[in-house]
Amino acid sequence: MDTYLISRAVSELGECLRVEDNLLATAESCTGGLLANTITDTPGSSEWFAGGIVAYSNEVKTKLLGVKPGLIEKHGAVSKEVVLAMAEGALKTLDANVSVAISGIAGPAGGTPEKPVGMVWMAWAYPGGSRAKLYDFSGSREIVKEQSVMAAINGLLAVAR
Repeated sequence: MDTYLISRAVSELGECLRVEDNLLATAESCTGGLLANTITDTPGSSEWFAGGIVAYSNEVKTKLLGVKPGLIEKHGAVSKEVVLAMAEGALKTLDANVSVAISGIAGPAGGTPEKPVGMVWMAWAYPGGSRAKLYDFSGSREIVKEQSVMAAINGLLAVAR
């Protein structure tokens, strides 16, 4: 990861959130807390980052984020429907104004023809709505996670601006 570019993007995100007096929450699955770690590497992030939930297991997605088990059973954890529910759950659980949720298959194993390694769903929730986007990343597990973090930050910037 280009730490300089990420640091600049997170600093800009912080300024956008701070100006609007917004708090950010994260709900991460395949990134395992890398996004929250990247955010908290930025000095002053405690002013605008409420916290994050690493919901690696489906049980945590349901218990802490309020994702309905039937949603996971019907669509799978790596789906538009589940990341939207995760993002909404993060807003409520962490009492935030803006959130991002990430669920995907970082690899090297775990992929299927329908959901290959590198497939990552993200969702952003904010006052007045939410949106989700599907990504198809490539590379090692570490690279897929890094690409996911950068895409999440860029999506947050689009929401916060």
